[in-house]
Amino acid sequence: MDTLLTAEIAANAPRYRRKSSTFIDGIHDVSVDQGNLAPAQLYSTMSGRLFHSGRIAIVMVGLPARGKTHICVSMARYLSWLGVKTRIFHLGDYRRASVEGGNVPQDYFYPNASPSSVILRQKILKKCREDIYAWLNHENGQVAIYDAVNPTASGRIALAKEFAKRDVQTLFIESYVDDQEILKENARNVKISSPDFHGMDPDEAAKHYLKRIETKIPVFETMEEEELNYVKMINAGRAFYYNNVSFNYLSHRIVFYLTNLHIKSRTTFFVRAGSATDEDSYKADAPLSEEGETYAKKMTETLLRHREEERQASIDQGGPDLPLRPLTVWTSTRLRTIQTGEPLKEAGYSVRQRSQMSQINPGVCEKMSERAIRALYPEEVEKHELDPYHHRYPRAESYHDLAVRLEPIILELEREQNDLLIIAHESVLRVLYSYLMHCSTRDIPKLKFPRDEIIEIVPAAYQNEAKRVHIPGLDPKTIPGSPEDIRIPVFSDPAGNLPPIPGMSSPEPMEALAIRPPEKIVNNSKEMVSDKVADED
Repeated sequence: MDTLLTAEIAANAPRYRRKSSTFIDGIHDVSVDQGNLAPAQLYSTMSGRLFHSGRIAIVMVGLPARGKTHICVSMARYLSWLGVKTRIFHLGDYRRASVEGGNVPQDYFYPNASPSSVILRQKILKKCREDIYAWLNHENGQVAIYDAVNPTASGRIALAKEFAKRDVQTLFIESYVDDQEILKENARNVKISSPDFHGMDPDEAAKHYLKRIETKIPVFETMEEEELNYVKMINAGRAFYYNNVSFNYLSHRIVFYLTNLHIKSRTTFFVRAGSATDEDSYKADAPLSEEGETYAKKMTETLLRHREEERQASIDQGGPDLPLRPLTVWTSTRLRTIQTGEPLKEAGYSVRQRSQMSQINPGVCEKMSERAIRALYPEEVEKHELDPYHHRYPRAESYHDLAVRLEPIILELEREQNDLLIIAHESVLRVLYSYLMHCSTRDIPKLKFPRDEIIEIVPAAYQNEAKRVHIPGLDPKTIPGSPEDIRIPVFSDPAGNLPPIPGMSSPEPMEALAIRPPEKIVNNSKEMVSDKVADED
């Protein structure tokens, strides 16, 4: 048969997988063009799978309020970042899609449920697993993450055998938590927005929810099956236990990532470095200008004030009266970023330098005008405009190169348990922000971080949340975004789609002198999963 015809048939073949019931974000409803959502992908294959790894089913284990969904989403974000075809299958989605209104019988979660509830439960389980097999078999999926309680040893052994018959390796991950403070914090942070607890005191809601867990799932067996491959995360990553995890490269990467992950709540802040005396130069490591020093002080004052205001607001809403979490500061080894962090260091905060966080290298195009670049490198300009993320000018770095360089920083970022402030060049902030918010490679070069804003990112179960915190009183000259790393315009999306931070552009000079309250960055994902926060599957 004609090879072109064969290719056309394959390209136009129907998609077998039923659409996920989430439809919410890049992690849960991945674009057909997977390459646009893999910023650090080192290579691609015809099948979309890595050469040196087979198909893996990651099966979550653990009672509700143990951080399973947070672990699922974090793993999917990291694996997708590396270019591994990954999808999460939340059993709760299938329960809600199968039962009108999502209301299951009262005994649905009980081990000794009625025959009708058992049949319903098996029907929902079957549909979820059929979709997992269809995605792995017909869409060349590589890592399927199955998010459910999976409470019994016999059920887990049977599931592993079922996957093995289909040539799928199984890795179980149990989140085991017996620390009551962690349980209470998880219940408060994730579950109390359920309609069941509307208007209730947050502490009381958490107690009721934890009591409900004890009642609904009285028989839970922690993992001790010697024949299974599993990792047990104990008390939010405080300790780990491994069993038989030795089957391929990708499984080891997953385990290595898990050892850097924790489910404790902490906040990440992004800010630009202050303006330098030689702002445009990559090669010259210039110190801060007078305006840059003023910026560093005002940024520090705003950040510390904002953290205290957030703490007080949490207390006013019924949260515990606890001291602020410690704050760690990371800068690159560039002088301007180090000096921007000096006021925080003088205030007693830990400031650490990271050589990988140096700005993107513009190569031969540094300090060249757009007109000169177009005249000297017309073919390179054309390539850059087609793909500003992957293209690199002579002796320059691309954003893809930068993303690969920043992988050790990403693992450290996941490991950090203190609140974290990252002070860096705009190019570095674009890549790190895109990892935490799971942005497309199409959008990364277009993100803007004006100097009069601190970006705050708070981890959430399904999708991280972000907000802008205004730094008042800055000289308008210091506010605009940095010069283009490579001064070729990145054209807007023809469809008119906004970047992942809508409206995140340089404000007008008069706005810069006004005080604006913290502004939440629009995140439709959170609203679209509001019905999932009381999930108990």
